[in-house]
Amino acid sequence: KALPHMYDSSNLEVSQHFATSEDGTKIPFFMVSKKGLVLDGSNPTLLYGYGGFEISLTPRYISTVGISWLERGGVYVEANIRGGGEYGPDWHQSALKKNRNKCYEDFIAVGKHLIDSKICTPATLACRGGSNGGLLTGNMLVQAPDLFGAIHIAVPLLDMKRYHKLLAGASWMAEYGDPDTDDWEEFLYKYSPYHNIDAKRDNYPNVLLTTSTRDDRVHPAHARKMVKKLWDLGEGKNWSVFYYENIEGGHGGAADSKQEAFMTSLSYDFMWRALTSTIPKNE
Repeated sequence: KALPHMYDSSNLEVSQHFATSEDGTKIPFFMVSKKGLVLDGSNPTLLYGYGGFEISLTPRYISTVGISWLERGGVYVEANIRGGGEYGPDWHQSALKKNRNKCYEDFIAVGKHLIDSKICTPATLACRGGSNGGLLTGNMLVQAPDLFGAIHIAVPLLDMKRYHKLLAGASWMAEYGDPDTDDWEEFLYKYSPYHNIDAKRDNYPNVLLTTSTRDDRVHPAHARKMVKKLWDLGEGKNWSVFYYENIEGGHGGAADSKQEAFMTSLSYDFMWRALTSTIPKNE
């Protein structure tokens, strides 16, 4: 027995590729696209990643991606960056604390590989991540803003100076480091998105931040502070920053199926419109 098909996958193909990170490490990623994909850079492409806590991203059936992205003709990519568990404990441990930059370099390398392969351009490339993946995409905003046309930062960690003082944050210091020690000056501040917004930039990509008022794992203050700072520093500039906070739901961002459907639609529609040039600035 099997559940019914949730979307038409008959014309899709899955392929694995490798990008070369800054230190020469080969980073695997999976790509789902329509058969006979035209390599002209025009394909709306969504790059997803996590890169933490030894969590592996492996091929699976995701109905929301199929309905919201693939049926529209988009390309979906999952990057198996360091910090995850795809190659065992060493893959995870190679991106802890002072080496956290490795997972961000890996993700950027995959994005550049997609562009160099003419699958997309920066204008047609989006990235999405939540929780630790929200820290990842938050760093894409401040470290590689010219690489993406749209970024979704969901239920994120963003203030790495105070993360350990909020909710469950103290339990993650083995992953990130301790801001109350020399860790802050040595490496933590370098990947704290809240502290690395460039006020001198005229342009940032379209960005959507989402959180939940009742998130009991990653405090909504991370997203709230980040969006307020972006709005303040970006006043009068070409910074297209959007924010949505669901008042219910926990770390998953939604309390029931109806809310989950809304949050999913909000995310994918935002990214699709941003990449297809149909979302006005400061809408």
